[in-house]
This record gives sequence, structure tokens and C-alpha cells, in this order.
Amino acid sequence: MTTTHLVIQSPALSTDLIEQAAAIAEASGVRRVGTTAARLLAVNDSAEIRAEILAWGERSLVDTAYVVAGSRLSDCKVLAMDMDSTLINIECIDEIAAYGGVKEQVASITEAAMRGEIKDFSESLTRRVAFLKGLSADVLQSVYEQKLRFNPGAEQLVATAKQAGLKVLLVSGGFTFFTEKLKARIGLDAAHANVLGTENGLLTGQVVGRILDAQGKADTLRAFAQDCGATADQIIAIGDGANDLKMLGLAGYSVAYRAKPVVRAQAKFALNVAGLDGVLNWFEA
Repeated sequence: MTTTHLVIQSPALSTDLIEQAAAIAEASGVRRVGTTAARLLAVNDSAEIRAEILAWGERSLVDTAYVVAGSRLSDCKVLAMDMDSTLINIECIDEIAAYGGVKEQVASITEAAMRGEIKDFSESLTRRVAFLKGLSADVLQSVYEQKLRFNPGAEQLVATAKQAGLKVLLVSGGFTFFTEKLKARIGLDAAHANVLGTENGLLTGQVVGRILDAQGKADTLRAFAQDCGATADQIIAIGDGANDLKMLGLAGYSVAYRAKPVVRAQAKFALNVAGLDGVLNWFEA
């Protein structure tokens, strides 16, 4: 019989919250994992209890994750991540658009696409990129230097995953200008994204080549995992928008990070309050 633990996380994880969760989950014991997380041992993981814990976590602003006892990070082989609003704090295309005074128009399309209201990502990206026509290509560097930051825990997650032997993939519906810089900066093993067209130092308002959409992201992860000899249960995939769902569907550890409701509903795990390094607390040393 498989033993299941419940990992709970919050920046302000009090003893009272731990005791509440332990009581609901009928835990046989509790083990603190630093100041922001706890592992509740050998819990009741029936569908009814899981639903009660999920509702409690949402009310209490606590992330909850059911994990098989003895799971180790080193048992995984691939960590795959989306870029915009997942690895980093911004939607790059929206910030580029801000330089042209069209951020509001572009951001509204971005939001609709992420919520899954625009089903065709390629169409939504084509519409958004068209707003950028005529902007200086120099604005890309300005966005990178002035606006782009890693989300909390991102660098720790990548560094620890690499130390454990995982290969790290960045797969984005954004742009190669940014993914290539991030790949070099934190030592990613591979990065894939879309190419923004430029001519005479200006953005053309078009994407060069085939657009990396939801299916493209999934295909990229599938090929990368095959090269790494990784099965589904050895893949951790993290994303926040509807464009990530097909990619997340390939991973045993599918993670919704600060995600839209459509993604949270389909991912197996969610990080709503913990940083990206919260993934590490699911695994035992």
C-alpha cells in the first residue's frame, strides 16, 4: 500500500495552521520543513479529504500538495518551465508594447489568451505582435534590463534541480531575445521560443517562422524528455496560462504557478502563495 504525505506551505505557516491541516488530513505525524513548510505524514488521501484540504488551503492561503512518501528530486530527470509570468515576473510582450503606448490593447489580448478565452494562441500572438510594428528593436534590451526579474525562488529551483541531475528546459510562447539571455544567465540546458522579426533596427510586427503555440510547447517537451530518457513521472512542468496545458499534461508533476483558474483546475499541483522553490519541499532528501 502506498503511503502518502501532505506538504503544506505558506510564507506565514503558523503552528495553528499546521494543526488544522493535520486534523483534517488525519496525519500520523508532522515534520517541519524550514519555517514556511511542513510535511504531514501518512495522511488520509481519499477524494473527500483531498477536497476538504484543497478548500481549506484556498481559504487559509496555504499551498497543499499530496506526494508519495519517499519521493526524491533526483528520481526526476526533466524540469520544464514557461517563461512569462512563470520563471519571470512579466509578460514581455506587454512591456514591449508599453514603449509604443499600446500596452493596454496588447495586455487585454494576453489576458484573454491566458484565461483560455482565445483558443488560437497563434492568432492571439499575431494580433499582439502587429501592435509592435515600427518600434525600435532596442526596446527589447530596455525591457530586459529595466523590467524583467526572476520570480521568487526561480534561481534556487533551477540551481537545485541541476545539482540533482535534472535537465532544465525553458519553453515559451514569448521571444528568443529573452529566453537566450536567461539560458546563459542561469545555465538552462535548452530554451525554445518565437523569433521577433526585425528590419533596419525596427520591429516588423511579425513573428519569423512557425509560432510556438500550445502544441509546439508540448512537442518540444516531449522531444526533450525523450532525449533525456524521462518518463512522465520523471517530468516536472510549470506554467500559468492556457497555452501551457498541453505541456503540463505530459508531466507527472504538473504545476500551476500563480495560474489562471483553467490551469489550476487541470494541474496536479499549484503554487499560489509559495515561491517556485516550493517545488523542492515536496521531495525528501
